[in-house]
Amino acid sequence: MAAETGGKELNEVKSLFRTREGAYQLLSLAEYSRPSRLPLSTAQGTHPVRVSVVTMPGPAGSGERICFNVGRELYLYLYRGPRQAADLSKPIDKRIYKGTQPTCHDFNQFTATPDSVSLVVGFSAGQVQYLDPIKKETSKLFNEERFIDKTKVTCLKWMPESESLFLVSHTSGNLYLYNVEQPCGTTAPHYLPLKQGPGFAVYTCKSKSNRNPLLKWSVGEGALHEFAFAPDGKHVACASQDGSLRVFHFDSMVLHGVMKSYFGGLLCVCWSPDGRYVVTGGEDDLVTVWSFWDCRVIARGHGHKSWVSVVAFDPYTSSVDGSEPPEFSGSDEDFQEGVPSVRGRTNSTLSRLSKHNSGDGRATGVTYRFGSVGQDTQFCLWDLTEDILFPHQPLSRARTHANAMGTAVPGSPSSASLANSAPPSLSRSNSLPHPANSRGNVEGGAAFSISKFATLANHERRDKCGEKEHKRNYSVGHVISKSNDKIHMVSRIRPESAKTLGTTLCPRIDEVPLLEPLICKKIAHERLTVLIFLEDCIVTACQEGFICTWARPGKVGLLSAQNQGSSPSGTVV
Repeated sequence: MAAETGGKELNEVKSLFRTREGAYQLLSLAEYSRPSRLPLSTAQGTHPVRVSVVTMPGPAGSGERICFNVGRELYLYLYRGPRQAADLSKPIDKRIYKGTQPTCHDFNQFTATPDSVSLVVGFSAGQVQYLDPIKKETSKLFNEERFIDKTKVTCLKWMPESESLFLVSHTSGNLYLYNVEQPCGTTAPHYLPLKQGPGFAVYTCKSKSNRNPLLKWSVGEGALHEFAFAPDGKHVACASQDGSLRVFHFDSMVLHGVMKSYFGGLLCVCWSPDGRYVVTGGEDDLVTVWSFWDCRVIARGHGHKSWVSVVAFDPYTSSVDGSEPPEFSGSDEDFQEGVPSVRGRTNSTLSRLSKHNSGDGRATGVTYRFGSVGQDTQFCLWDLTEDILFPHQPLSRARTHANAMGTAVPGSPSSASLANSAPPSLSRSNSLPHPANSRGNVEGGAAFSISKFATLANHERRDKCGEKEHKRNYSVGHVISKSNDKIHMVSRIRPESAKTLGTTLCPRIDEVPLLEPLICKKIAHERLTVLIFLEDCIVTACQEGFICTWARPGKVGLLSAQNQGSSPSGTVV
């Protein structure tokens, strides 16, 4: 009976989870979906649900707009966050497409106003639409005849601080640079080689008049699943099906660095708020942290049981030595006095991160928080701390004082049970499933147990684990493996990947620190496709078409403000 009860608890969808800064709560009244609220059928769910959020500048109360695609439908709503209930009866814009499905979209944050916003939408058949869903006047279609590319659009983003340029990737592995002010030709474009390098080539469009695309990049082999611009706006990171992370200086078309996945393709990528680290995830079920400065893998994260679909940094929970920690508690009155815009808070975080850098340009005393969601329906949070970032340097003063997130001070009475000359530890959820050979046993029965070694340095893992090969349950495709048999991951590695295994492109499992998540919770019934960190909440979405709002600690005010009379269901940790 105990085993059965434990299995049910592991399969239960959570609506509340706790971290060191407090409890994050799912708000059922702040859930966005189609007005019918019917889940997405299997036939409709061919392409992932995506969400884009834009913050409107101007006076307080301008608010945010949220766009999401479900099947063939595209919706735009006023996003009310954790303070007001969602009103699904009044979308700002609703579109239903025939013959193709939206696959991704992006707002132009640089030009957004309360009365106008530029949105680009990519489609399964390769077309790209530019529109203003607020004015509903402007609309242009690119690659309409599919002369440029006939494959699915996987990702598109506006160029940083540009009013007219945007970049589009396809499953063909090509990137195209568009200008909304220029047309596409009536025939297939002819290209001239412009620049080539290892694993990529850049071409210009041969034409007597200006036309789209301005540039074509061929990157790697197979689909290009996602790309992301660095905070400096000059570098772009690309995650490809060939298992490679490639980082380019976009304007000079120079390859800055490369990383290879442990096996399989890379599906997602993101940058740290200060641009020093890149995190990727994919078909090896791992999250991998890559240093932009050193061009090497510095850590891997092991927590998902299937493919990792989205990774994202949380700029609002980064802590820096000597600066004020993020504040999440407070009354509703405090919150209503006015909150800085998301863009302002992000810039504040960047300035704090850059202000506490050492002479060689490396950040000191920094804790980075990032999250990941996967096809296993799990949501994980991770902390990247300086004992991982700088394993060969003495710990800074911040590590001998109270952690900005609330970790006990070493040497204090509350930390007496942890005084084993161990390095500063990371908080972990005691519901995290541990493999049989796990070395990070959870101590005590408290809800916020502290593991002695949430992250182990190389020599520590070799001493404790010997030279054992990495073993764990790995999924095949997007089907979650329910087998208890342990599989040698090395046997799953493709022959071409085996050539790079053990090199700086792809270190072995025991050659870099292995992170374990702070929390690992099942939060949906279907695979997760969206993870966005906002100032007062976290936004997630699953393939059923439900977009959920998780209020940060101290920001739960929806029910009291609206007096709706109902409460979020199932607040079980």
